Order: sequence, then C-alpha cells, then structure tokens
Amino acid sequence: MADHKSAIKRNRQSEKRRIRNGSVKSHVRTRVKAVLAAVEEKDAARSLESLQAAVAVIDRASSKGVLHRNNAARKISRLTKRVNALAGTSKS
Repeated sequence: MADHKSAIKRNRQSEKRRIRNGSVKSHVRTRVKAVLAAVEEKDAARSLESLQAAVAVIDRASSKGVLHRNNAARKISRLTKRVNALAGTSKS
C-alpha cells in the first residue's frame, strides 16, 4: 500500500477515475447494443436514431480520454456502416 502522501492521493484519484471511466464505458456499450438491436430488427428509423445517440456518447467518451480517439472512430465507423447497409445507402 502507499506509504507517502503523494502516493495516497494518487491512489484516491485513480480509484475515482476508474469508477467514472467504468460508468462512461458502460453507457457506451448500452448505446452500441441499442444500435445493433435496431439493426437486427431491420428497423431503419430506430437504428438511425439510436446511431446518432451512440455517436454522441462515443465522441464524449473519446473527448474525456476514456476511449482512444482511433478506437472511438473505429466504433462509429463500424456502426455507421451497418446502419447504412440496412438503409440501402451504403457509402464507399
């Protein structure tokens, strides 16, 4: 365990961040699942609506440093590709 003041403080900060990051990641996973569920049901309108919500949450997680920006971009790209394929407006 931490012996000196700065290490004790660092442990406190790390624990706070770990909890906050877990919450943000959980929110991202929930939104992604909503998009995938809508795509599975072939509901174009709902999938587009849930995609917009998911993109906002993923971007927010990326800006907070919870997700790496390339990881966030990859998630958004893959979700968008699936929704566009469903809508029949696949963009190359």
